[in-house]
Amino acid sequence: MILDKVNNTQDLRALPQEELALLASELREEIINVVSRTGGHLASSLGVVDLTIALHYAFDTPHDRIVWDVGHQAYAHKILTGRRAQFPTLRQHGGVSGFPKREESPCDHFDVGHASTSISAALGIAAARDIKSEDYRVIAVIGDGSISAGLAFEGMNQAGHLKKNLVVVLNDNEMSISPNVGALSSYLSRLMTGNFYTKLRRETKNFLQGIPKVGESMFHFAKRAEDSIKGLVAPGMLFEDLGFQYIGPIDGHNIDHLLETFRNIKNYTWPVLVHVVTKKGKGCEFAESNPSQFHGTPPFDPATGRIAAKKQSILSYTEVFGQTMIKLAEDNDKLVAISAAMSEGTGLDKFSERFPDRFFDVGIAESHGVTFACGLAVEGLHPVAAIYSTFTQRAYDQVVHDLCLQNLPVTLALDRAGLVGEDGPTHHGAFDIAYLRHVPNMVVMAPKDENEFQHMIKTAVEHPGPAAMRYPRGSGCGVPMDQELKTLKIGKAELIKDGSEAAIIAIGNMVCPSIEAAKRLADEGLSVAVVNARFVKPLDEEMIVAFARKTGRIVTVEEHALFGGFGSAVLECLDAKGIAGIKTLRIGLPDAYIEHGAQKVLRKKYGLDTDGIYASVRDFVEKTRLKAVAPVASFKTKDA
Repeated sequence: MILDKVNNTQDLRALPQEELALLASELREEIINVVSRTGGHLASSLGVVDLTIALHYAFDTPHDRIVWDVGHQAYAHKILTGRRAQFPTLRQHGGVSGFPKREESPCDHFDVGHASTSISAALGIAAARDIKSEDYRVIAVIGDGSISAGLAFEGMNQAGHLKKNLVVVLNDNEMSISPNVGALSSYLSRLMTGNFYTKLRRETKNFLQGIPKVGESMFHFAKRAEDSIKGLVAPGMLFEDLGFQYIGPIDGHNIDHLLETFRNIKNYTWPVLVHVVTKKGKGCEFAESNPSQFHGTPPFDPATGRIAAKKQSILSYTEVFGQTMIKLAEDNDKLVAISAAMSEGTGLDKFSERFPDRFFDVGIAESHGVTFACGLAVEGLHPVAAIYSTFTQRAYDQVVHDLCLQNLPVTLALDRAGLVGEDGPTHHGAFDIAYLRHVPNMVVMAPKDENEFQHMIKTAVEHPGPAAMRYPRGSGCGVPMDQELKTLKIGKAELIKDGSEAAIIAIGNMVCPSIEAAKRLADEGLSVAVVNARFVKPLDEEMIVAFARKTGRIVTVEEHALFGGFGSAVLECLDAKGIAGIKTLRIGLPDAYIEHGAQKVLRKKYGLDTDGIYASVRDFVEKTRLKAVAPVASFKTKDA
C-alpha cells in the first residue's frame, strides 16, 4: 500500500504525483474501516480526502499552517500527519480526538470543535507571523455551512482590510453551483492564478494609476469591467468586495487541478479565497446517497452502511422533545420552533414537516437565532429555540440583553446538556447552569426522566417569561409515559424518598442514579433522603432549608461544572437563609475540560453513576458523624 510509505507530511511530498489518486482511495478505505467500528464524522471527512492530500503536498506543513474549521473533516489529515497507528482509537476514551488538537500533533495549529472559527484564528496566526518577521503560509479550510455564520465574515472583513498573506479554502459541498465545475471554470481558474495573468493585472493597475488626473478613474472603470465579466462565470463578487482575490470554483476531487492552483498562489502576498467543490461521502456509495445520516454516525456495517438497530426501545430525550412539541403545537398556534442547523439532531425534523410555516432553521447562527426568537416573541408568539447546550454559549449576549432584559416568553431547549461522550470537551454541555442562573428573569429547569421532561416542556411553554430546559443526550430512564401533559409548579421540588441522616438533592439526569444509590445506602442502614430539585432557578428554598435542619447533611449532585453550578446555588441559599453548621458535599464535574469518551465511561470516572454517588455519600456520612441533629421537619413523597 502507498499509505504504508506515509508516516508524516514529508513522506507524502516524497511520493510521485501520479500516486496520489491511489493514495486517496486507500485513505478512504482506512477511514471507512475505522469509523465503521468507532462511529464519527464519516461523510464530511471522505469529502475532503483529495483536498487534504493536495494541501499537504503543495504546502510545507507543518511549517506552513493549516487551520481547520470545526474539524469534522480532519480524519485524512490525522492519518497523514503521523497518527495512523492511533487512528483506530478515534473518539475512544484515551484515544485520538475526533477534532484537531494541538497537544496531539505539531500539524494541528488550533483546537476546534465549534464552527466558523478558522478564518479569525488563521488571521491571528498570520498577523503574529508578520509581527515576528517569520516566513510561512497560513491556510484556513472552512465549509460552506460554517462560512455562512457571522464570525466567518467578521474574520474575512478584517483580513481584507489588513491585506495579510492568507489563503482561505472554501469547501463547498452543498451549494448548487455544479454547472460551474467544468472545463471552462477549470480553465478560467488556472488562467486567473497563473503568473502571466497576475503580472498583467498588477502591471496594468500600476500603469493606469500612474496616468495623471485620469489614471485612477480609468483603473476603477477597468476593475468594474473585469468584475462584471468575472461575475458571469464565477460566484466570487462577494469575496472580492471583502478584499480577497477569488479563485474557482475548482473540482475538489481533481488532485492535479488542486495542486496547480495551490502552486500558482504560493507566491501571492495578499488574501486569496480558493473555492473548491466537493461531494460529502465521496467514494462511499451509502455515504454519498445519505450524507446527513453519515455526517455523524454510530458504528455501521462497512460493506452496506447498515446501522445496527437499537437494542432498547426507551425513548431518548430528543425524541420526547420532538413528539411533545408536535402535541403542544396542535393546540397552540402561537408555538413556533427554531433550530440552528440541527433540525434532526434536536428532534424538530418531524415538527418542521408538520408545521413548515412555524419552523425556522437559522443555520449556524445561534446568536441570531436567539434574537430572532425575541423578535417573534414581541409580536405575541412563543418561540422554542432548540440548541445544543455547548452552542448556546455563543448566544450568551443575546440571552442577557435581548431575551431576559425584555423578559420575553422564549424557551431555550438545551439538548446535549452534561456529558455528551465521544465528541469531547468542545461539545460537553458543562456550563449552562452557571451562565444562565444568574441572569435576571430566567427560569432554569432539568427533568429527572423522560416522563417528567414532557411535563416540563409544557410548563416552559406556558411560562410568560424566559425559561431554559437542560436535558442530556441519549435515552431516558425507561419510565412509563403519561398520556396527559401536566403543568409543574415553577420552583417546586419533588421529594422522592425521605431520610434522616443526609439529603441528596439532585438535578436532572442525576436523580435516577441518586435514587439507586440511596437504596443501597438504606440496605446498609443509612437513612438518606432524595430530592428531585427540578428547578435550579428558582430553587425550592423551603425544602432545602427543611432538610438541612433535619439531617445536618446536604449532598448535591449534578452533571455540570461545580463552579457556579447547582450545588453552588444550594450553598448560596443556605447562606442567604443564615443556616450555619451544615455539612455539605457537592458532586459534579471538576474545574477542568472533560476529555472525550463514552458517557458511561466518563460518568464512572467522575463519580456520576450509581456506584460513584453511593461511595461518595457513604464516605461523607461516615466522616461527618459527629453528633446527631434533631429532626425539625418531615415530608411525604408527592406526585408531580
